[in-house]
Amino acid sequence: MHDPYSESGDRPIVDPFGDHPRGAPLPAGGMGSGGAVPPVAPVPRRSRWRWFRWRRLRWAIAALLLLFMLAVAWLAVTAPLSKSLQPIAPPSITLLDSNGRIFARRGAIVDRPVDVKALPPHVWQAFVAIEDRRFYQHMAIDPHGIARAAWHNLRAGHVREGGSTITQQLSKLVFLNADRTAGRKIREVMVAFWLEAWLSKDQILSRYLSNVYFGDNVYGLRAAAHHYFGKRPEDLSIGESALLAGLMKAPSKLAPSTNLAGAQARQALVVGAMADAGFLSPQQARATGPARLHLRPVPAEIGGSYFADWILPAARDQAGSGYEEQSVKTTLDSRMQRAAEAAAAQVGDRAQVAIVAMKPDGRVVAMVGGSHYEDGGFNRATQARRQPGSTFKLFVYLAALRAGMTPDSKIDDAPITINGWSPANADRHYAGMITLRQAFARSSNVAAVRLTQQVGPDAVARAARDLGIASPLTVDASLPLGTSGVTLLELTRAYAAVAANAYPVLPHGLPVPPPGWIDRFWDHQSHFAGRQHDELLDLLSATVKQGTAKAAALDTQVFGKTGTTQDNRDALFVGFADGLVTAVWIGRDDNKPIPGMAGGGLPARIWRSFMVQATGAHPLGQKLPAAVDPDAFAHGSFTLGNMDFGVDLGTDGLHVSTTPHAPAAPSEGDGDHGDDGDHGGRDGGGGNDDG
Repeated sequence: MHDPYSESGDRPIVDPFGDHPRGAPLPAGGMGSGGAVPPVAPVPRRSRWRWFRWRRLRWAIAALLLLFMLAVAWLAVTAPLSKSLQPIAPPSITLLDSNGRIFARRGAIVDRPVDVKALPPHVWQAFVAIEDRRFYQHMAIDPHGIARAAWHNLRAGHVREGGSTITQQLSKLVFLNADRTAGRKIREVMVAFWLEAWLSKDQILSRYLSNVYFGDNVYGLRAAAHHYFGKRPEDLSIGESALLAGLMKAPSKLAPSTNLAGAQARQALVVGAMADAGFLSPQQARATGPARLHLRPVPAEIGGSYFADWILPAARDQAGSGYEEQSVKTTLDSRMQRAAEAAAAQVGDRAQVAIVAMKPDGRVVAMVGGSHYEDGGFNRATQARRQPGSTFKLFVYLAALRAGMTPDSKIDDAPITINGWSPANADRHYAGMITLRQAFARSSNVAAVRLTQQVGPDAVARAARDLGIASPLTVDASLPLGTSGVTLLELTRAYAAVAANAYPVLPHGLPVPPPGWIDRFWDHQSHFAGRQHDELLDLLSATVKQGTAKAAALDTQVFGKTGTTQDNRDALFVGFADGLVTAVWIGRDDNKPIPGMAGGGLPARIWRSFMVQATGAHPLGQKLPAAVDPDAFAHGSFTLGNMDFGVDLGTDGLHVSTTPHAPAAPSEGDGDHGDDGDHGGRDGGGGNDDG
């Protein structure tokens, strides 16, 4: 049969309301006329499909226009152009404690805006090279930078960096805050497009450089140039420009007034980026040396304190918009802060002291960063990396528990030599086969070294990383004796993880807002497997009940660990009780020994004094059980002429001993036992000596 559509290639279109093809002859009687209806010419399917697609496209365009109009209306209210064009005036920040009482107020060091066109090219090129190399090519966002940041975050397992452009950073400075929610990021991108539509690239860069934070409470390039180098930004050298540009990554941490080495290292990275971007020739890059500072004094502030200095950058970040004075509530407990300062006064002028008090969830409630804040404000609780001594053994024993051991497992407390290195116990006494509980309580150095050899140094380092130690670790045989420097804040968060039975714990001085979906996706806490948590508590309580930390005992359950480094250079006690984790460090800035100082002595007593005031607990007696290493209570030594004098303070009084002086053989290292006398350091690098 002849198909009338075969020649055109178009098939009949089915009528959705009938049973026959549209365009085919209707049956007799159709259409109510009784006669045949002439066939209707078929509509080509391709033409009808084009019409359908065009109709959908019009609806999509209309929807996009509507969304665009809504976005414009939203921006007109929340981010008016007049606001984006006026300079940012960083606010005066008032810091409130957890009860809403004022404890500090900080203004900001600012100066006139800069104009990129009036600056030497190498000044703005330094910032573009390290912050946003495609700034002059992209429109508000940089897909390449976003993809790179996403890849790095995926490899790290958490949000480590962002792909924000300079325009996005300016939009955050002017209108938004620094939270990492998806909603804030979307608003940031919208404001960035808004700025790109109304401002030139040079105007955007000028406003960014005029308002960004440079550390030391200094805002804007002109103020930073005067503060750090005593000159105008128009007179900055290549090295000085690179150093200032390098501060953008972490202005508080890299501020050259307190971290010149870190700032200069970052400067070298910026110079390399400028050369890679073609802004500098290889010869210019090689000729650019470290910038030299000419610091100007910072005006005095109201309520200067270590905690205020530590939390101020985050408080300014949270304050967001800089057009009015703002108050920011913190986690500081003023009552506990006064108790910490009173306890720290016991040290006097013979050494420095640092204290961190933290809730198990990471809320820092008190902080002392040194004996005298007015001497410079260097925070030994957050900025100084010191050897932790035997407090590091927490990670050794956690690795052992992960390997299947228990507090009742046996370990040999006997001399050991590894590749010519012979660590020793502080009192030079050895107990033979003892339980892990006994070894931890006595803070046996040789037992810790043997455990590390059994489980592997990498397992110990992994345990430290899991609990929050971020400082570089030297993964070798001396690792278990605490020979790698860490900050007291890191150490506190590690013990807080045990108190909370969750890790990692993130120390913070501002109330934590509800997490956004990005944080929920990337960041999560882990818990100790099986009985590991109970076993860690078993070990930590043994130190206080029958070990080196007897001086920290209270009438409530106390968990903790003492630590003393080689030659009594550092003495620590870290412990927790009644929902409060506290770490105490005593030492000297010049790292000289302090004869007689040990973790189980003054640090433990300072800890106890503070905890009594902070928690309402009562101290217990200090009598030491016979099994305790006598070095754990108080131990010291010194040399006069060719004689070594030893001093030991025990429960039965003071004992002084003398022996002929003989230098230790190099192969023996600086061995030591005990939680308070880390004479186990390698190559004179320290160890632990808990007493």
